[in-house]
Amino acid sequence: MTFTTRPTLQGTFGMVSSTHWLASQAAMGILERGGNAFDAAVTAGFVLHVVEPHLNGPGGEVPAIVATAQDPTPKVLCGQGPAPAGATIAHFRSLGMDLIPGAGPLAAAVPGAVDAWLLLLRDHGTLPLAEVLDPAIGYAASGHPLVARVGDTVAAVRKLFEEHWPTSAQLWLREGRPPAAGERFTNPAYAQTLRKLVEAAQSAGADREAQIEAARRAWREGFVAEAVDRFSRKPFQDSSGSPHAGLVTGADMAAYSATWEEPVTLDWHGHTVAKTGFWGQGPVLLQTLSILDALDDDSAYDPSTAAGIHAQAEALKLAFADREAWYGDGADVPAKALLSREYARERAALIGDRASTELRPGRPDGADPRLSSHVRRGAGPLVDTTDATTGEPTVKSDGVTRGDTCHVDVVDRWGNMISATPSGGWLQSSPTIPDLGFPLGSRLQMFWLEEGLSSSLAPGRRPRTTLSPTLVLRDGEPVMACGTPGGDQQDQWQLLFLLRHLVGGRSLQEAIDAPAWHTMSLPASFYPRGMEPGVLVVEDRLDEDTLATLRAYGHEVRLSDPWSLGRLCAVTRDPRTGLLAAGANPRGMQGYACGR
Repeated sequence: MTFTTRPTLQGTFGMVSSTHWLASQAAMGILERGGNAFDAAVTAGFVLHVVEPHLNGPGGEVPAIVATAQDPTPKVLCGQGPAPAGATIAHFRSLGMDLIPGAGPLAAAVPGAVDAWLLLLRDHGTLPLAEVLDPAIGYAASGHPLVARVGDTVAAVRKLFEEHWPTSAQLWLREGRPPAAGERFTNPAYAQTLRKLVEAAQSAGADREAQIEAARRAWREGFVAEAVDRFSRKPFQDSSGSPHAGLVTGADMAAYSATWEEPVTLDWHGHTVAKTGFWGQGPVLLQTLSILDALDDDSAYDPSTAAGIHAQAEALKLAFADREAWYGDGADVPAKALLSREYARERAALIGDRASTELRPGRPDGADPRLSSHVRRGAGPLVDTTDATTGEPTVKSDGVTRGDTCHVDVVDRWGNMISATPSGGWLQSSPTIPDLGFPLGSRLQMFWLEEGLSSSLAPGRRPRTTLSPTLVLRDGEPVMACGTPGGDQQDQWQLLFLLRHLVGGRSLQEAIDAPAWHTMSLPASFYPRGMEPGVLVVEDRLDEDTLATLRAYGHEVRLSDPWSLGRLCAVTRDPRTGLLAAGANPRGMQGYACGR
């Protein structure tokens, strides 16, 4: 019998898995009150803003993939806000910058998360806004026990808050100290922000959709946009070492709306895997699966053996090299070619019996790859600000972080299903807007300050995000939603999970608990955009023979703690029986699934 840290939950009523137990249970409470999976996901999303503020916030973003009981065809909800109108390459160059800062108001994209959650509630939810927001309002107003990592994050940026970001110090350094682990913490300003959204909704009358639209207007054109506009004009210290004003304006807020889009999909081993478009890194997972198939070697599918790990790591390197050269929010992405079987065979032919230390983007449709000068110079050494222990951030004193993200999956008894990955707008990304109780994000750091690249900065363009929810279908019916935080590691850890569950036949919890690893041999998406060629980070539960063989392949193996990599969540539904299941990551002692 395979050991697991927890059981795979099973039931018929509803299942939730998220990166924080309070979000999971709040979402489950919505299901118990008759709400559907989308009502529950919105509740979880707003609760995550409160209880994981170092990993996401209202000023951040959220992509999601949904399938409804009425229409199982997956749809992507894009809550990734674009670059504001003033965010031009010329502006940043005029400030003497060749990289966008990793923290501070200058790095903020237009906030996308709240509008996306409200759009989801309008189009697919069933409950009124007041009921869905009630748990988040309660936790923000009356308090909740903070997880230790929140206080650790505040401690890391204490000097920045005290010397340069006084509004953040007022919220997070009460009594002159960071909050302690388990301390009951309140955010009255954010509670009031949510209450005002509810008041705006209720002033629109009894119609549920009209109420939600009124709340969206209050966010995009009303008191929230006005507060963002006022505050963004003030200069604050950022990770460039100098103070700069932000670029997000009220006009940018008013011009933005979350959108519904078609997913990018791959038919694979009897399943269809659905991801976001090429404005995100999601297709990296699809490319990697295609490359593994093209190897035509069953040993390539096992993430626990040296042969399997080597094949998967090399396939990931090739897919991430293509991400660097081709992915971005532009119409010229050669999407069809990148996901073709012919191209996968070309890429697979590059995998040998030695670990590559090169960045090798391909030539889909015969086109020459385009890389930034920063990457062509070698990208420099990676300054690692991600704690290997869960994909959560360790934070430099200037606020620079990477890999700061949450995740939530929900399935209900009717067959509605959602995978969502909220992120950005974390407490250390930018100074707190005191009237609102939250900061803006720093997602612009994923753009390049060079013309002609697939992810060059341009007003109105979405950053090439690392956020990567996943929905899996079988015979046209949704059967699984899954995802994880972890920045550039998100699709790497999901690859291991899918191989173990869909190919290896392991249960959800077995696949989540199994030893994890990831490659660092790719340009990081977060400031200062470094890479570590040939480095393979591995949980040290792998046996010595496997580690020795990996080193013989040429991998620079870096051991991590035995339970340290990934924060996976997953829910499933069997359309034939209606049975539901859920699992959640035990690493970090924070994520939980619940259901019945």
